[in-house]
Amino acid sequence: MNEEFEGVSTDLNTEKGSEEVENTNPVEENPKGKEKIRKGLAIALYVFIGIIVGTSITMAICKSYVDTQMAKILQNPDGKISYLEYLIDTYFYNDVEQETLQNGAYHGIFDSLEDPYSQYFTPEEYEEYSSVVNGNFGGIGAGLQKDADTGEVVVTKVYADSPAEKGGVKEGDIIVSADGHKGVNYSLEDYVSKYLRGDEGTEVTIVIDRDGEEIEITLVRDIIEVETVSYKMLNDNIGYIQISQFTGSTDKEFEKAFEDLQAQGMTSVIYDLRNNGGGIVDTATNILDYLLPKGTVMYTMDKAGNRRDYNSDASHKEIPTVVLVNGNTASSAEIFTGAIRDFKYGTIIGTQTYGKGIVQTSFKLQDGSAIKLTTNKYYTPSGECIHGQGITPDVVIEYEFLGGEDDEYAVEFDNQLQKAIEVLRQ
Repeated sequence: MNEEFEGVSTDLNTEKGSEEVENTNPVEENPKGKEKIRKGLAIALYVFIGIIVGTSITMAICKSYVDTQMAKILQNPDGKISYLEYLIDTYFYNDVEQETLQNGAYHGIFDSLEDPYSQYFTPEEYEEYSSVVNGNFGGIGAGLQKDADTGEVVVTKVYADSPAEKGGVKEGDIIVSADGHKGVNYSLEDYVSKYLRGDEGTEVTIVIDRDGEEIEITLVRDIIEVETVSYKMLNDNIGYIQISQFTGSTDKEFEKAFEDLQAQGMTSVIYDLRNNGGGIVDTATNILDYLLPKGTVMYTMDKAGNRRDYNSDASHKEIPTVVLVNGNTASSAEIFTGAIRDFKYGTIIGTQTYGKGIVQTSFKLQDGSAIKLTTNKYYTPSGECIHGQGITPDVVIEYEFLGGEDDEYAVEFDNQLQKAIEVLRQ
C-alpha cells in the first residue's frame, strides 16, 4: 500500500501527468486515457483517505497520551491540588491569592474528618487560640457552649465587667448571629475566632434569643483577662470554689483558693463545675494530684492501644467534698468529676454531664501554623470511657431558681447548691 502511494505521488507531480489529467478526451476517442484517469482518481482518493486515517490515529495517540499524563497528575494529590489551583487562577471570575487557596485546602482536610475538635490553624489563628487557652484574649467576655442537638451557641457564663455584661447579655441567652453570621452554621471554635473575638476597641453586633424574643446588641470588644477560679466561704465553714475552665493557670489559682479557704477554717468544700466546658488535661490532672491519694486519676488510649496513665502521689487533702455538674460540664471537667467519683472522694450532684471523652493534641508547625487533632480516648480510673454518654450524678437534681422574678442570683436561690450544702451537713 505504501509503495503504491509513493509511486502515484511521483507520477501525479510530473508535468506530463498534469497534462493528461487536464486534457482528458471522451471515452470513445481515448479509452486508455479514461482508464488512466480512473486509476489516478482512485489512487488520489486512497491517498486522501490515508491522510485522514493517519491524522485520526495520530490525534487518538496524542489524546491517549494526554489522558494518561492527566490521570497521573490527578492520581498525585499535590499534582491535583496544583491543577485545581491552575483552573481557579485561569477561569474563576475573581482573583484569589494562592495562600488563601492553600489555607482553604488545609482547613478542608480537617473538615473531612467530621470531628468538630480537630482543626487547622494559620499562624494568626494559632496565636489567637493560644491566647485563649492561656486565659488572655480580646473578645466579648462570655463563656459559650454549642448545643449538641440544635447547634445553637448558648451563653454559659458572663464575665464580670466584660463587654457582654455591660451590654446586658445573660447566662442562658442564645447567640443567634454575630455581624449577620448565624452561629448554627459554624463550629464553635470557628464562630468564636472569626466573629466574636477581635481587636480591642472594635465592635460586633450580636442578636440574642432570650425566651423566644430576639434582641440586637452592639458590643465593643475588650481584652478579657479570665480568672478561672472564684471562691468564697459559705455558712458552717463550707468552702465554695467555682472553676469556669481549665487554662494554663487554673491549677495555681485553685491551690491559692483552697489554701485561703483552709486558712479561714474551711471544713468541707463544694466544687462548682457547672458550665465548665473543659480545657487543658494536664491542668485538671494537676488539681486531682493535689487533692486525691495515690493512684491513677485517668488514662488515655490511642488507636494503636498505647496507654498513658496520669497519676496522683500519696499527698492529698482529707475533706468532705461535693461536685456540682450539669449538661455543659465537659471534657477536662468530666475528667475531674470522674476521678472524684471513682476514688469515692466526694458526692456528685446535678444533671448528666456533656459526654466528651476524647483528648486533643496540638502540633505547631515550622511556619507558625498548627493543627489540633483528636488523638486519644480517655478513661476514668475505673476504666469507663464516658464519650457520648457523660457521667450520671450520685444525686440527680434539675436546676431551679428559687427566687422571684425580680431577684438576682444568690446562693439561697440555687436549689442544686442548696442540695450540696444539705449533703455536707449530714
